[in-house]
Amino acid sequence: MRTIFLTCGFLLSVVAFGKACGPSEYKSAAEECCPMCNIGSVVRSDCSGDLSTTCKPCSPGTFISEPNGLHKCFTCRDCGESQGLYIQSTCTTIKDTICDVLDGYYCIDYSNSQCHHAQKHSVCKPGQETKRPGTKTLDTICVNCPHGFFSPSGLICTKWTDCTARNQIQTEVGDSVKDVICTPKSRGRYGLIFPVSLISLFPIILYLWTMCSCKLKYPVEETTPAHITEPINNTPEENSEEQVIS
Repeated sequence: MRTIFLTCGFLLSVVAFGKACGPSEYKSAAEECCPMCNIGSVVRSDCSGDLSTTCKPCSPGTFISEPNGLHKCFTCRDCGESQGLYIQSTCTTIKDTICDVLDGYYCIDYSNSQCHHAQKHSVCKPGQETKRPGTKTLDTICVNCPHGFFSPSGLICTKWTDCTARNQIQTEVGDSVKDVICTPKSRGRYGLIFPVSLISLFPIILYLWTMCSCKLKYPVEETTPAHITEPINNTPEENSEEQVIS
């Protein structure tokens, strides 16, 4: 837009009634053909008689990119994050700022080979997947997951788990944002009977094992009285014989 305006200004400053000015001159308010100012500067005062055009440089934040007969420089473009843009090339007195689109944004206002405003890419919701990622010129395209698929994060649709193929049973249905829930078949109430019974019988088993160990360690003593040998008493005759012999 500014380029078109600047070009029109040049044509209006060159074309006038009567005498035409040269390609490097502009028509002043006094109908005189004055020398144009160079790029980066504008007219301070028009030429008059023997005095040539006086020029002044553009101030910071302004620019002029063509020889001209203008009295004011153009304001540099603003590339703010609020516009979804960033500065790719800084503005100088001879060229405007060059802006580019921030990552994660796409341009919604494009003209004269420049993006003037950008918007954030759409984010796919849970239950959807990204059909086409966004670019600097196009938004993201999202599609809903078909039946039998789910997407908790909105990135890609994944097929529900096949519980039968895993030799399991389905205990909870799935939807577009969550998978089905599968449970091993052995995890029924009957599968808990044996562990619970074993825990209940453990004290009894421990007691019996302790008693058996004690019996093996300490053998039972015999309670039948031992045979006692009594002394044999001699008769009086035998005693007399023993005395004679001695």
